[in-house]
This record gives sequence, C-alpha cells and structure tokens, in this order.
Amino acid sequence: MVELPGVRHEYLDAGGLRTHVALAGPEDAPPVVLVHGWPQSWWTWRTVIPALAGDYRVIAPDLRGHGWSEAPAAGYEKEQLASDVLAVLDALGVERATWVGHDWGGWIGFIAALRAPGRFERMLELGIPHPWVPPHPRRLALLAYQGPISLPFIGPRVAPAMVRAVLQAGRGSERLAPDDLAVFADHVPAAVTVAMYRTFLTREVLPLARGRYADELLQVPTRLFLGARDLVTRGIAPGPVAGQPMLEVEVLEQVAHWLPEQRPQKIVEWIRGDTA
Repeated sequence: MVELPGVRHEYLDAGGLRTHVALAGPEDAPPVVLVHGWPQSWWTWRTVIPALAGDYRVIAPDLRGHGWSEAPAAGYEKEQLASDVLAVLDALGVERATWVGHDWGGWIGFIAALRAPGRFERMLELGIPHPWVPPHPRRLALLAYQGPISLPFIGPRVAPAMVRAVLQAGRGSERLAPDDLAVFADHVPAAVTVAMYRTFLTREVLPLARGRYADELLQVPTRLFLGARDLVTRGIAPGPVAGQPMLEVEVLEQVAHWLPEQRPQKIVEWIRGDTA
C-alpha cells in the first residue's frame, strides 16, 4: 500500500464487494467523497486530501477492480459502479455527502445523483462529458482507442502499454512521476481495463446515443470542470446547461484531462466555497 501522511486505510464490505477506502479527517466533519476514474485509484487525490483533512471527513474509495479493491470478473457497468460507491457510504454510515469525481468517477457521480439525489449536498465533476451532451461524430471518433482494449483476446495484451500511455497523455511538461505511474499502472489489472470498456461499448454507448438520460433532471447542485485542452470534452460550452438548472460548466485553461493532479487547488477552493 502506498502511504500518505494522515491517511488511514480500511477494507469494507460494500454491497458484497471488498472495497478499499482511504480515509482522512475527523469523523464528525462534513463528509466529502473523492471518486477517481480509469486507470487510477485513490492516489489520484494525493494532493487534494491533505488540503481537506483538517476540516472535512475525506472518503476516497478505490473503484471495483482498481487500486486495492476486489477485482471480480463482472460488474463493471457504470450503474453498478455507482451502486458500489453508494454502498461504501452506507457501510460508513454517511447519509449525505459532497461528491467529487474525476473521469468515470464523475460519470458515475451523475448516475448516483440521478438515482439518489437526497444523498448529496452538491457535486463537482471533472474531465468527463455530462450526460446531456449531444452525440458528436468527432467526440465519438476520439473514443476509437477503446476498441482494441475492449477485445477479449487483444485487450489483455495491449492494455498494460495503453494504461501507461494514457496516464501520460495530455500532461504537457508536467509528466507523471515514474513512481506515481507505477502506483496506477500496477494496480489496474488488464482484465479490468477490458471489462470497463467492453461493457461500455457493448452495453452502454448505444443507449447513451439514444438519449438514455435525456429526460432525467439533475436535482443536486453540480459544477463540471473541463480542461480546455482535453480532446474528449473539447467543444462543450461553458456556463449553464439547457434544461438542467442545477448544472454549470466551467472550462479551465492551460490544462487537459488530469485535473485532480494538475489543478488540485481549484478543486480544494470549490469544496471550501472559496470560488464562485
């Protein structure tokens, strides 16, 4: 286990899944749940956690198959991942929290908020299109890399190199340190990478294209931070989202996808209410 001062580690039975959770801060403080994406783990928040631990109850789970959580063969539907995190909150006795999610952690945050809005004070989502973005051929084309890593025979062979390449993509001169790269890459099994994207491409992308969440109304106050240089989210307009009065998009300049690591202070300011 990689260690961070002030962080304690627990393994919870979260809906039947043995889930690793990194915890910091007083248990009676306002809870903030930090949810990473692929191909990372709780270590994504290594700069954010110390800045919050004095005043917040910080809860940073490893998603199913990532980091130090159990990696079953199935259950990588994003609806299930949302259920997993809700089960973590249940296991910890947390009735209501602030959710901060990056990448798939942001996407499943939207799912969790639509399903159980009463569980969340507010949400900050990072580096992921929101569910009401109209399908666009250019954006779909950028997902072409998911094809090879989703294949049952090719995927396990190409996944390890793909993970390392993706983790360094779009960082500019702020390259991920070799030790941090290893923490992430060594704790995402190839089979989990295949399952995450095979599930998405074979079961989820078509319903999304058909408007799976088009008629859903977000009831949790939510801010979405996008990097101006992130190719997958580029073109999503900043400001209010039509038909979703609780959702506001903000585009951060001079950064791409890796906002928790490259813009941690911006995230901390939002949590603390120091930013509009």
